[in-house]
Amino acid sequence: MVRRLDERMVTIDAPELGGALEGVYVPARDAAHQVDDTAGGAVVAAPHPLYGGAMDSPVVNELAHACAQSGFSALRFNWRGVGASHGTASGEAADADADYRAALAQLAETVSGPLVACGYSFGAAAALRAARSEADGKRIERLVLVAPPPALLPPDPFAGLGRPLLVLVGADDRLAPPEELEPRVRDAVGARLEVIPRADHFFAAGLADVGRLAADWLGRG
Repeated sequence: MVRRLDERMVTIDAPELGGALEGVYVPARDAAHQVDDTAGGAVVAAPHPLYGGAMDSPVVNELAHACAQSGFSALRFNWRGVGASHGTASGEAADADADYRAALAQLAETVSGPLVACGYSFGAAAALRAARSEADGKRIERLVLVAPPPALLPPDPFAGLGRPLLVLVGADDRLAPPEELEPRVRDAVGARLEVIPRADHFFAAGLADVGRLAADWLGRG
């Protein structure tokens, strides 16, 4: 993957892992295309580490840059055991939560504004758990979840969330079927579902729509 000029590699301290995670930081820019040091931030989590999920996923990359274009410095990272991240990949929810917590803590020290919890597939479920956590979710004010598989979510995942939520899913997604997500989003206050035509779980089609819809929603404030 070709890295963009405003990206920089970062090391994320992960105390619960006893090591560090590999990450990429994209600073937010203002209307004059200058780095905005007063911006909020977004943590963007990758898909399942045992099935090739990494921070260089096109969907993760697209979502991170949509956040940066909308005024949120973005931090995406590799799960433990992926790329240069320490540890062994497991795909366990507890390990994912610890990794997400480490990225969230580092970003919270870097930016002064509110935080957005973002993720794709397995990473979307981790982002939701972080937002629902009393310890981790205090500064999280919004969520963007791309193709969250219902099998990885609790029965009523968005009830009582109390924060604006955008869910993006492909019309032909068999792992995160829109017809299963729609009633759950409909019943949640402040939640919005966008179904992307002709897209499946991997967004070979509709990738640009992921970035466009996320940036539009985040840019509305």
